[in-house]
Amino acid sequence: MAPPTNSSTTNDMITEEPQSPHQIPRLTRRLTGFLPQEIKAIDATIPLKSRALWNKHQVKKFENADQFEGRFIDHVETTLARSLYNCDDLAAYEATSMAIRDNLTIDWNKTQQKFTTRDPKRIYYLSLEFLMGRALDNALINMQIDDTTTDVNGSKATSTNARDMVSKSLNDLGFKLEDVIEQESDAGLGNGGLGRLAACFIDSMATENIPAWGYGLRYEYGIFSQKIIDGYQVETPDYWLNFGNAWEIERNEVQFPVTFYGYVDRSEKNTSTLAPSQWIGGERVLACAYDFPVSGYKTSNVNNLRMWKAKPTTEFDFAKFNSGDYQNSVEQQQRAESITACLYPNDNFEQGKELRLKQQYFWCSASLHDIIRRYKKTKRPWREFPDQVAIQLNDTHPTLAVVELQRILVDLEKLDWHEAWDIVTATFAYTNHTVMQEALEKWPVGLFGHLLPRHLEIIYDINWFFLQDVAKKFPKDVDLLSRISIIEEGGQERQIRMAYLAVVGSHKVNGVAELHSELIKTTIFSDFVKFYGPSKFTNVTNGITPRRWLKGANPELDKLISETLKDPECNYLLDMPKLTKLNELADDKEFQKKWYKVKMDNKIRLADLIKKLNGGVDIIDREHIDDTLFDIQVKRIHEYKRQQLNVFSCIYRYLAMKTMIANGASLAEVEEKFPRKVSIFGGKSAPGYYMAKLIIKLINSVGDVINNDVEIGSLLKVVFIPEYNVSKAEIIIPASDLSEHISTAGTEASGTSNMKFVMNGGLIIGTVDGANVEITREIGEDNIFLFGNLSENVEELRYNHQYQDTPIPEDLEKVLAHIEAGNFSPENPNEFQPIVDTIKSHGDYYLCSDDFESYIATQELVDQVFHKQREEWTKKSILSVANCGFFSSDRCIQEYSETIWNVEPVKK
Repeated sequence: MAPPTNSSTTNDMITEEPQSPHQIPRLTRRLTGFLPQEIKAIDATIPLKSRALWNKHQVKKFENADQFEGRFIDHVETTLARSLYNCDDLAAYEATSMAIRDNLTIDWNKTQQKFTTRDPKRIYYLSLEFLMGRALDNALINMQIDDTTTDVNGSKATSTNARDMVSKSLNDLGFKLEDVIEQESDAGLGNGGLGRLAACFIDSMATENIPAWGYGLRYEYGIFSQKIIDGYQVETPDYWLNFGNAWEIERNEVQFPVTFYGYVDRSEKNTSTLAPSQWIGGERVLACAYDFPVSGYKTSNVNNLRMWKAKPTTEFDFAKFNSGDYQNSVEQQQRAESITACLYPNDNFEQGKELRLKQQYFWCSASLHDIIRRYKKTKRPWREFPDQVAIQLNDTHPTLAVVELQRILVDLEKLDWHEAWDIVTATFAYTNHTVMQEALEKWPVGLFGHLLPRHLEIIYDINWFFLQDVAKKFPKDVDLLSRISIIEEGGQERQIRMAYLAVVGSHKVNGVAELHSELIKTTIFSDFVKFYGPSKFTNVTNGITPRRWLKGANPELDKLISETLKDPECNYLLDMPKLTKLNELADDKEFQKKWYKVKMDNKIRLADLIKKLNGGVDIIDREHIDDTLFDIQVKRIHEYKRQQLNVFSCIYRYLAMKTMIANGASLAEVEEKFPRKVSIFGGKSAPGYYMAKLIIKLINSVGDVINNDVEIGSLLKVVFIPEYNVSKAEIIIPASDLSEHISTAGTEASGTSNMKFVMNGGLIIGTVDGANVEITREIGEDNIFLFGNLSENVEELRYNHQYQDTPIPEDLEKVLAHIEAGNFSPENPNEFQPIVDTIKSHGDYYLCSDDFESYIATQELVDQVFHKQREEWTKKSILSVANCGFFSSDRCIQEYSETIWNVEPVKK
């Protein structure tokens, strides 16, 4: 697709090879990289004097404190146009980030040139979310400085921790690193576990020296900023780009036009939809690239995350403005920029659905054209494309890339349909993240055809050939064709099943935990297993990066571990099985004391955060923090994750305590039965998800009642932390004694928060679901608190709720009655009736009533171990960390590289 010729914002470099090396600025040549023969040809045209000057003034990385300080001051005074007298914490953050980014960019240039020269197979990771968190601290953790110091014997090279060096330098300059880091907003590029997984993966790909790029969208406002007003979630814009983004590099020279609407035109001689066709678009926007360098740990390898921003081809209609039509003069600009305004626009209405689909195609189209541009520079034939390019679809959001690549190969590159399809299916792999039908993307055919008419034709042809193959293999199974078809015929309007399209268009499909991978083969994709056989389906259990989630989030624990392992360079972060040496110290009383002190310090840090968020008022009793169990559930709010089950248990505990007091028990007697505990919640609900938002309100209303009840004092507290994000998680997770992963069995694909809590020494209470199964296998059944029904029983229990009289446990009945009586909503007694009705009247789909008694009994066991067997609890905590090495995302990337992508590391 050629850019519009009348657009001054496009650059010939994007769509065609230059006629002469001098058409491209030398700096651009350095950034993009050329093949060896091109470099040789270009070098021959550069005068010797120019080359000498270039080498003389070559930009170098800072390698010691003095050089960093010089770079810092340069950025303050020239880039930011400030001085010593008006350099505040924000300016210090920006200057520090730019100085660090300078180093990363130099390594980025060398990394990309290395990849270009060696021409390895590359992996491109397409994810609608990249929940990166703050970049500065993470970059400092990954960066190592070869600092040259001079002593009495002469010069001696030493390896210096970059974070310590920068911290000392900033202190000398009059700033504190902690205050500087606080100036950075969390990047608004993701929401939940999907985005955090993608962020961990690109960190590990860089660390493992895998030639990889990530592709996402540069959201102007992220998803939203969560405010809690009168207990309700209120969505406000997330102005994370208010002060710009010091880490991104705007690529004005990399732009691609993306087309929507219009119609399909063909020659009269060939009207087949399989032949090359011309799509005449009705609307065009520009995808503009922003690069985010991603460093690896203890390597000079720096990979790239490329994000796309939507801009109009014409921002301003001067004729309309001149005629007084001021509002419509910028209509095209506003229409284009809405595409990348925010993550997951509300799709409860037609325009929202169209915007989501528009967003997905915009991102897939721009990313593919960028990938293809890079590939075409190699002059390789198209049949070798899958040998050089692997594309991973992170969930169904990027599935349109399958159709777009087929369109490019057939319509633009004029390949035969079947040859093109063989290339497509050999290129893509698909990661599934859910077994729940309601979470699998579907698009109405009418909407899809209106927005992307040529793509709808291609989907119908893909489906036609696919169903022909199915019919040949199973000629008498008519029902199978209906069940397996990419086009769903039932209902008011035909729907395109994007998960089915992803399966058909990929050579590998993987689940993200062993249980989940088995479930997708026996449930949602069972017909595909029947047709393709089991070899197309595999498992790669999720993981997390220990650099951010242990060393970064829990520096005290990292220090204790590195000292204990006699590993001052923290090499264990690259080889997590080394942690198993901690098993030998699990019973060591002195080591347990050191371990528990780390946990205590982290709990105090979280208490400080809660106090700050509560307007400076302490909710948690500081005098008894040592005896208070921190029970934490922080994740996206959804009925299947069962925050409602957790808050029901809080109500149960509260009512039982009140009953004891009413019967004359002393506070000490109540504490003996129900020891001190604070239940901490956090997470966002989708803006249009009524029940999830009502659960947030219930949590806050229950907290208001319990936290202000003087009779129970500080024995029980309920806290909701608003605007849960990565930087808050780095404080919350290390403080956990117990974390809740209590989804209905068979609904959680994997989870990664459970891995983060375990890696920080928090014990888990959870169902036999997702990665909890593998965590149990790794750390041992004695070190996790499991409860509830198994996934194989779920459908029978749901059936019983629908067609039989299934009793609700007596204790849960009391809880529900208390809610129905309006005791948590006196001004609106019926406010929480919909939550009660899901249990009592609507079949209890998520089986809260079935698991309630088991959950309460397990909570009582937790109380007993934590409060009466503290040394045993600490031992369990140590053993959990010692055996969590399997859940490093480095292991995941190694598995993907070997079993799905067929890519190899590119080292020095």
